[in-house]
Amino acid sequence: MEIKFKSIALRWFLNVFLIVAVVITMAAVGSCVLFGSLYTERIKSLAEDYAYEFYALSGTDSQTFRDTAIEIAEEFQLKNKIEVQVIDNDDKIIVSTSGFQSNAEPMPDYYRAVENGKEAVLRSKTSDGEAIMAGTTVLYSSSGERLGAYRWITSMESANKIILNFVIVIIVAAVLILAFCSFTGIYFIKSIVRPIRDVSNMARKISMGDFKSRIELNRNDEIGELCDTINYMANELSQAENMKNDFISSVSHELRTPLTAIRGWGETAKMSIGTDEDLVKRGIDVVLSEADRLSGLVEELLDFSRMESGRLTVVTQPLNVSKILAETADMYFELARQQGIELIYTKPAEELQVMGDVDRLKQVFINVIDNAVKYTESGGQVLIDQQHEEGCVRIHVRDTGVGIPAQDIDRIKEKFYKANKVVRGSGIGLAVADEIIKQHQGLLFIESVEGVGTTATIVLPIYEAPPEEVTENPDSDEKINTQGE
Repeated sequence: MEIKFKSIALRWFLNVFLIVAVVITMAAVGSCVLFGSLYTERIKSLAEDYAYEFYALSGTDSQTFRDTAIEIAEEFQLKNKIEVQVIDNDDKIIVSTSGFQSNAEPMPDYYRAVENGKEAVLRSKTSDGEAIMAGTTVLYSSSGERLGAYRWITSMESANKIILNFVIVIIVAAVLILAFCSFTGIYFIKSIVRPIRDVSNMARKISMGDFKSRIELNRNDEIGELCDTINYMANELSQAENMKNDFISSVSHELRTPLTAIRGWGETAKMSIGTDEDLVKRGIDVVLSEADRLSGLVEELLDFSRMESGRLTVVTQPLNVSKILAETADMYFELARQQGIELIYTKPAEELQVMGDVDRLKQVFINVIDNAVKYTESGGQVLIDQQHEEGCVRIHVRDTGVGIPAQDIDRIKEKFYKANKVVRGSGIGLAVADEIIKQHQGLLFIESVEGVGTTATIVLPIYEAPPEEVTENPDSDEKINTQGE
């Protein structure tokens, strides 16, 4: 048997954990980018608001621009939060709120703003490597003359630390979430994989014929239900195996007994030829009787085989079921008398017809009557009767035999099942009989009380002949029966 292992843990990693990891990573990266963008935008917005009072320089002219710029810079109240520089048209810094007026510092934002004639905001670094954000706004007079520009500068060192700390927190949170998902996932996978492996090993043992093994696992979930089902299956297979073995033993015994009788009486008759004709005749009668018994057993086995393969068929036609029942009962009168059993057949008040197969129905009647006689001890009774009720014929075969235990009554029609293993029989007769009755659209019931007796009830639908079709002769007033007489 080829065994293929497919890792559930690997599937979980590829189909679940990997997707979760990608989603969490994307969420973490997105959060960091969004936070950095929003925080930077907030700093830019505040810097522009802080430096906006220098926009008043656009109300001056080339003569008053410088003096007004110095005046505004001296009165600027937010020097500790932002540095603002005023630059003339010669790219020289006129004044700075920080007090330092160095033209050595790079001003890429200023040149970008001059280039586009409006404004520009860029992030860069100072000559000593400090990260900054700077923005420049070009100023024009009311007549459209370019006056110069003002430039604000704010350090990004603190902002970058805050953003970095946020990124670290997000990364730690993502790692913790992934670790938690990994831990819980592995624990969950193990809680599934281990019992599944037990189930797999158990199923493998069962497939190899070990029906005694059981899964010892107490869980109140689907895995526990699966384990209970496997254990139940093993129990059913064990019982089926035992029934099969009993069936083989019973059939072997059923075959060996008549074969032994045939061989013994055959040899006896052979040796008695010409010396004891009565003994020869008796031996031949026994051989023929046992041969018939063997033939019946083989036919029963063939019927069982046909039933298992779905080839057990019936050829139905209208027939007198009362007559068939009477003939079958008559076959057992002498046998019952020899065993000290009183067999009573109650003749019905009316003979009834059913759609059925003569041989198959007789086979069923023989089976139930034979069982009744077989399981009834000397001094007992077997009662056979027929009743007509509600479009059906109900046939009862009652006996006062040993009965069937309550725990066996529901399984008595199962193949190979025998409630009483002492009495002869293959254990398939009732299974075949039940199938035959089902194919006749009928039902077979078995009711029993242990130590009191058993009643087998066969219910068959009554056949109702279609009404005769008549036609009128156009040349005569007489009606012609189209079916004939």
